[in-house]
Amino acid sequence: MAHTEIPYKIYLSENEIPRYWYNVRADMKNKPAPLLNPQTGEKLKQQDLEHIFCSELVKQELDNDTPQVEIPQEIRDFYKMYRPSPTVRAYCLEKALDTPAHIYYKFEGNNTSGSHKLNSAIAQAFYAKKQGLKGLATETGAGQWGTALSMSCAYLGLDCRVYMVKVSYEQKPARKEVMRTYGATVIPSPSNTTEIGIKINKEHPGTTGSLGCAISEAVDFVSHHDGYRYALGSVLNQVMLHQSIIGLEAKSALDKYSVVPDVIIGCAGGGSNLGGLIAPFMGEKIRGEKDYRIIAVEPASCPSFTRGVYAYDFCDTGRVCPLAKMYTLGSQFIPSANHAGGLRFHGMSPVLSQLYHDGLMEAVSVEQTKVFEAAELFCRTEGILPAPESSHAIRCAIDEALKCKETGEEKNILFGLTGTGYFDLTAYQKFNDGEMNDIIPTDEDIARSVALLPKVQ
Repeated sequence: MAHTEIPYKIYLSENEIPRYWYNVRADMKNKPAPLLNPQTGEKLKQQDLEHIFCSELVKQELDNDTPQVEIPQEIRDFYKMYRPSPTVRAYCLEKALDTPAHIYYKFEGNNTSGSHKLNSAIAQAFYAKKQGLKGLATETGAGQWGTALSMSCAYLGLDCRVYMVKVSYEQKPARKEVMRTYGATVIPSPSNTTEIGIKINKEHPGTTGSLGCAISEAVDFVSHHDGYRYALGSVLNQVMLHQSIIGLEAKSALDKYSVVPDVIIGCAGGGSNLGGLIAPFMGEKIRGEKDYRIIAVEPASCPSFTRGVYAYDFCDTGRVCPLAKMYTLGSQFIPSANHAGGLRFHGMSPVLSQLYHDGLMEAVSVEQTKVFEAAELFCRTEGILPAPESSHAIRCAIDEALKCKETGEEKNILFGLTGTGYFDLTAYQKFNDGEMNDIIPTDEDIARSVALLPKVQ
């Protein structure tokens, strides 16, 4: 097919919005390890999780066998406000790099919340409303997830309480105001409003917080307030399921022009964007139908894949959540105050961890100054100011395209552009002023945290 026949933006029609989420676990030969009760070490059952999550979401969390889960019509109607999202051919970036590679990106920032997080937020809010709950409590890093859940709760008339990682709360005051405009209560974490928050502040005085801290506080709030459940924006199986709509749309768009990606790249913090983007492609790879090179990109300041261990660990710093088997730096690891707030979780999705452990995908870590160099080039060529999180994938996509320049290979590269960076201007200011630096944990830093992993047989 001729180079010019593929448009800049490949759009699907409204009728082509997927009717089913895809559950990659159904095709996995080695299923992700089950969640465990931290007190007993036993496998958690439906009833054990229903005091934390909505009942329907617990079913989705534990279902390793159903390949397709129907998307309720009410959620599909909401999706129509911003979906299908475009799959874009990065012609201008290709030209700037002088590469024979063909670069595509799935753009998920074209909605009011500014990121892909809305895909799961509306689903979790819908099931909470259907169950007759009062509201949801959650954590947020850079604020994309908190914004998405605030928007979804406002749409459905639910209360929303957001514990925002303290460093992001201070760096991104505008994001906080968006959440408050949607009616959410936003608290910097760790705070003094929960027992867990008080304990963390005492043990780590002056801490800038982490997603693990904020998760602990949100769960603590839910455990003391009837009519509320916890909502998580990444890591969990249910979130991977909802986000599969990203990959399903991307694959349908590329199929229209007979484009088969050779390399698929996504940023990785807890795994929601990466897991969603790669889902249908990974399914084909597992079933032996096609082969793809899949790369997870994480910050060098929080390198759970590339420097973590594969073990059972708490999902939160306060150690009140179930144990998940994942690549982890240890629940007590608090990363440096880097600007990729959404990529500061100490662990990785159990689904992605199992796929990585089985050798079905790769992982690389990158320093934030190199990430912002890539973000700047992308902004100047493609016209979109990308979120720092998304820019990790951009960095890797550029590196892969430059390798193609050296070899002369015309590879198709697909990456996930998870959202926009218009609430991250403090970070861009630091970069533009030459004040940004790279803080990478030492082996000793990681070893101290890993040494505190729970003892699970």
